Amino acid sequence: MGELIFLEPVLKETIWGGSRIGQFGVSLPSDHVGELWAVCAHANGDNKITQGRFAGFTLGSLWNSHPELFGEDSSCRRKFPLLTKILDARDDLSIQVHPDDQYAAANENGSLGKTEHWYILDAEPGTTIVIGHNASDSEQVRQMIEGRRWNEFIRQIPVKKGDSFFIEPGTVHAIKGGTLILETQQSSDITYRVYDYDRLQNGKPRQLHLKESMDVIAAPFVQKQPPLNPEKSIVQSQCSQVHQIVGCDKFTVWHADVDGSLQVMQNQKFLIVTVVEGNGCVDGIKLSKGNSFIMPYGYGTACLEGHMELVISCE
Repeated sequence: MGELIFLEPVLKETIWGGSRIGQFGVSLPSDHVGELWAVCAHANGDNKITQGRFAGFTLGSLWNSHPELFGEDSSCRRKFPLLTKILDARDDLSIQVHPDDQYAAANENGSLGKTEHWYILDAEPGTTIVIGHNASDSEQVRQMIEGRRWNEFIRQIPVKKGDSFFIEPGTVHAIKGGTLILETQQSSDITYRVYDYDRLQNGKPRQLHLKESMDVIAAPFVQKQPPLNPEKSIVQSQCSQVHQIVGCDKFTVWHADVDGSLQVMQNQKFLIVTVVEGNGCVDGIKLSKGNSFIMPYGYGTACLEGHMELVISCE
């Protein structure tokens, strides 16, 4: 059956970050820790494995040396495909956009593009986020950006706890202050900043990426509901405790409530599990808020017990 793979999170200090990341069982080096990289094998934040026979490995090294744990064969030369993170925005993030796989491969040293999904863990009353823009075509995108017509350009919508947003490459977007989210994304750290409110970091404006942004922004913007993949399921039958919140060609994400017990099938190449609220156990191993682990290929069915809110994902 194999063993569960528990991971030590990587913390990232940001200009916009707050201190709510401390809710997830970690000690903060400052009040500006905006990101907790929970499950990641990217070079900019490779998680260490904390227990079991692979303790001390990084996720990236385990992926390369034991691909069978992730449903891969020894000929696999690709990178671990997903990255799960928690973001705490005390202030607004930059207005930004991400490239797709083709643009990133050609222009960012073979990197993956960045498709992502947001699950809103908490939001202060009246909080909004930026999803999309109001330009009619690519020429108007250019005119609005070059003319710094930001209020006219960006599209803001209200947000509340439990909301779910699918962010395709080419979508203008920004998390705004007061929002706490769990993000599931491709394993990429490529972000093109369109506008950063003329903020200074270390006395200098942060770099913008206007050419790249205008290359990849999709226009006009079309609001879409998160896609679903009904063919994927991690429970034996209909279960009100688990529901799929997105299912695209890059990843599938479920939300799960454990109120007593829950049986989860590992029938994918791997499953990523993050405890976002509460505590309990999995197959007798204690869990608390902020714990993340991977159920490897062929693990079978896991028994989760306690009172917990989980976000579960797979490729």
